[in-house]
Amino acid sequence: MSQTDKTSGKLYLVPTPIGNLEDITLRAIRILKEVDLVLAEDTRTSGNLLKHLDIQTKLQAFHAHNEHRALQSTIQLLQQGKNLALVSDAGTPGISDPGFLLVRECYVHSIAVECLPGPTAFVPAIVKSGLPSDKFVFEGFLPHKKGRKTRIERLVQEDRTIIFYESPYRLVKTLEQLKEAFGAERQASVSRELTKMFEETRNGSLAELTAYYTKHAPKGEIVLIVAGFNSKTDTLGNTDEDYSEADDEE
Repeated sequence: MSQTDKTSGKLYLVPTPIGNLEDITLRAIRILKEVDLVLAEDTRTSGNLLKHLDIQTKLQAFHAHNEHRALQSTIQLLQQGKNLALVSDAGTPGISDPGFLLVRECYVHSIAVECLPGPTAFVPAIVKSGLPSDKFVFEGFLPHKKGRKTRIERLVQEDRTIIFYESPYRLVKTLEQLKEAFGAERQASVSRELTKMFEETRNGSLAELTAYYTKHAPKGEIVLIVAGFNSKTDTLGNTDEDYSEADDEE
């Protein structure tokens, strides 16, 4: 491993609240005030947070659509001795959000990276799900089209608890497809609007959750937790359905 370049600045990965604005650390506030520039997934969203915290640090866009283009100019700023903070719209940067490429490039150029602890949506979701949390696998968002069926098939006999992120517009479709593949009785938990006023967690079988959210359209960002495969109790469904064209309107 190469030594850190002492003349370069540092990249700080700063988690931001996933809902409740009180869920930001004193250290995060200090770093956001001290850095030369904040790289934000959405400058409007992060701008509102910084305004709430009375922070005047300049913002610059750094998101999935410009990540490759912005990479080298960002590295150049760090090499010039600038300290930068990377934030996503909510939660910890790099978890189903931009960040991985920048962190990797920093290490290539011997630039120091520091990640602050803080909010991540799947942690409270799995802890309060009632499903085993000693071992789990994080899947993030399933592919919308190509590769969706293959990904689900690979998880059919995964024995660790499985974590998904999902849009409210695709939750029912995802629950239906998992029910078909994993079996209707596989236990699961849906958490939405975590840390917000209307936070809700609903537990049950995939069949029960599918039926409920078919009648009650969900709102807000969603974390879906699914129990792992148990060879003694689980009866698998089937994976004959073609998921390759599954893509709901946002």
